Amino acid sequence: MSAITYTAERRQDPYPSRLPEERWLPRQDKTVWSQWCRDAPLTAQQTEHFDRDGFIVLRDLFLDEEVKALIQESAALRGGERELEEGIVITEPGSDEVRTIFKLPEYSPLFNRLASDRRVVDIASYLLGDDVYIHQSRLNYKSGFIGKEFYWHSDFETWHAEDGMPRMRALSASLFLTDNDALNGPLMLMSGSHRHFIACVGETPEDNYKSSLKKQEVGMPSYEALAKLAKEPGIQTATGKAGTLVLFDGNTMHGSNGNITPFARSNAFFVFNAVSNRLEEPFGAKKPRPEFLGFRGEPKPMEKASGKLA
Repeated sequence: MSAITYTAERRQDPYPSRLPEERWLPRQDKTVWSQWCRDAPLTAQQTEHFDRDGFIVLRDLFLDEEVKALIQESAALRGGERELEEGIVITEPGSDEVRTIFKLPEYSPLFNRLASDRRVVDIASYLLGDDVYIHQSRLNYKSGFIGKEFYWHSDFETWHAEDGMPRMRALSASLFLTDNDALNGPLMLMSGSHRHFIACVGETPEDNYKSSLKKQEVGMPSYEALAKLAKEPGIQTATGKAGTLVLFDGNTMHGSNGNITPFARSNAFFVFNAVSNRLEEPFGAKKPRPEFLGFRGEPKPMEKASGKLA
C-alpha cells in the first residue's frame, strides 16, 4: 500500500498531507488551550502574542551561571566527551561537523534537568492546556563558515505524517546556547502561518528521515505557498543573547539561513506534546520514524523541577 493510498483511507485525518497536489487546510485546533488568569505563567499580552503570531520570545528566564553550565555541557556533547548511541548524531551535508544531537535528556543529566524545569514546563502546559511530555529533544549546532540552512517547514507536518501525531497540540522550546543575531543564521518564523496547514506534495520515501535530517526535501511547501504565507504580517527573526528562550507552535512555518560568519549558533530544542495527544500510526508514511525522533511509549506527565539548574 502506498503512503498516499494509506493517507486517503484515514478518513478521520483532519490534516492529510504527502498528496498528489498541494492543498491549504484551515487549522482545526486551538493555539492557546488555557484561559488566561492572573496566576498564568505568561502575561495576557504574551498569551495574545503567541496566539496571534504562533511564537513568543522570552528573555532572562535563566541565570548567567545556568546558561554557562549548559553551554559547557553542549560543548562536551559535541566534542565527543559523552558516549552516544549510533544514529543520534547528525553531521552537516558533505562534512563531519556536528549538525544535530538527539535525545539530550538521556545523555545529559543537566539537559534532563532543563527539560523538566518548571520555568519552561509550566508555560508549555499552560499553552497546551494539558500535562506534557517530551516528544523529541535535540541540540542544533550551526558552525561558523559552513553551517547549512534549515529550509522552511512546519514541524507538525512531519510529526503528523511520519510520527503519527494526531492534532496540533505541541510546541517547541528553543533555548539559545550562543548569541543569535541577524548575521549567524537565526531562527526565522512566519507570523500567523500556524493558522494554515499546508498539505504538501509527494509520497514519503522509505526511511526518509535518514536524508531529511541533513536536508529536507519531502514535506516542503511550494514557493507560491511560502510567498503567500510570508506576505502578512511577514517574516520575523528570533534573536537575543545566550539564554533567550523561543517558544513556537508546532505548525508555525520556520527556517534559518546558512551561517557564513565566524560565529557559531547553537540552540537546545525540546518538543513538548500534550499527554492527550499521544502518537498513533503515521498518517503519511508506511512506518514511524525511530524512537529518538518521536517518543512512542505511554506518555507520562513530566515531574516539574524547581530551583537553579546547576
